[in-house]
Amino acid sequence: MDTESSLIPNGTVTSPQGFLAGASYAGIKTRGDGVLDLGLLCSEVPCVAAGVFTTNKVKAAPVVLCRERLAGGTARAIVVNSGCANACTGEQGIADSNTMAELTARKLGVPSEEILVASTGVIGVPLPMERIRNGIEEIVLSGEGGHQLARAIMTTDTLPKEIAVSVRLGEKRVTIGGIAKGVGMIYPDMATLLCFLTTDAVLDASLAQTALRKAVDESFNMIAIDSDTSTNDTVLLLASGLAGNKLLQAGSAEAEVFQDALREVCIYLAKCLARDGEGATKLIEVRVEGALTLKEARLAARTVASSSLVKAALHGSDPNWGRILAAVGRSGAEIDLPKTDLYLKELCLLKAGCPVAFEQAEARERLSNTEVSIRVCLNLGKESAIAWGCDLSEEYVTINSDYAT
Repeated sequence: MDTESSLIPNGTVTSPQGFLAGASYAGIKTRGDGVLDLGLLCSEVPCVAAGVFTTNKVKAAPVVLCRERLAGGTARAIVVNSGCANACTGEQGIADSNTMAELTARKLGVPSEEILVASTGVIGVPLPMERIRNGIEEIVLSGEGGHQLARAIMTTDTLPKEIAVSVRLGEKRVTIGGIAKGVGMIYPDMATLLCFLTTDAVLDASLAQTALRKAVDESFNMIAIDSDTSTNDTVLLLASGLAGNKLLQAGSAEAEVFQDALREVCIYLAKCLARDGEGATKLIEVRVEGALTLKEARLAARTVASSSLVKAALHGSDPNWGRILAAVGRSGAEIDLPKTDLYLKELCLLKAGCPVAFEQAEARERLSNTEVSIRVCLNLGKESAIAWGCDLSEEYVTINSDYAT
């Protein structure tokens, strides 16, 4: 079986068969050149649907709505706005999310229960429903509209994040597409992120949910820009089934191929988010090897990637590796210092718990790159994990000191 996925040039969330999207400017965000703040993704046929949401106990109204509607495992469309989170808005917020769904259902001519809703932006502000009502009417759907939708969900992002890949499942070739946003309030589990994934593969709701959860755990739950988790985090997967492959069975070779392709899409988007972190100048990849358990490997990698001290040092290209080791030590993962090795890419900084002489200039040169690779070898077990983050700059403080104004 051909298990290699193929990247689709200029691919996006509407690349799989049956999906249309579009966006408009409704006046939720400040007007600017080409600004969009309201979008719609829909399928020409009913879809199998799955979702993963914020672990924050304060959940925005659209998160509450989506969780309820996904109990049935089906959906037809997603309507989304940026600029206003519709979080901490009480019963009015729930009512407004339902109204967004009803307006979208009327536009598409489908039942309101088939519409999912997402929002992102400032917390504690009511949605401007009259503007949203007009904005939904102005959306024009097309097969190329995924590019518009990717722009419409952006808040402090500097560029849209989108991808599509295709892979062979049996006699058929299926496609997976995705878009994402969120470059602040980023910390496992998930972040202030929205991610919409689509596929034309045939799969049932149980497999869709299992595959999505696994892909999220290896991607969006492994990025860290700061130490905050949002009220609105939402990752949704819609499967149209129009590729016509045989129904995927859990544990089958075809299901594993699909899982690998979904993971590839999610990791690509997760790395895009980390690279575009608020005020970031560098993408940081932290690989932890030789941990006793997968949980400990992930915990250690995420702790290093989210450490403010590590991130600040890397921003200044300062090879202060003690901060990395200290982060691993406080992560909760088992560590035996005399067995631990530490590398800056292939440059060894620590071997068997002892410092290794290295050229400071060489280390600084490696740290000055736009991508920085850190490898920690615990040498205790066989499990490994990768986390992604970014450096911490003065610009991060500037962005977040006047976000609401």
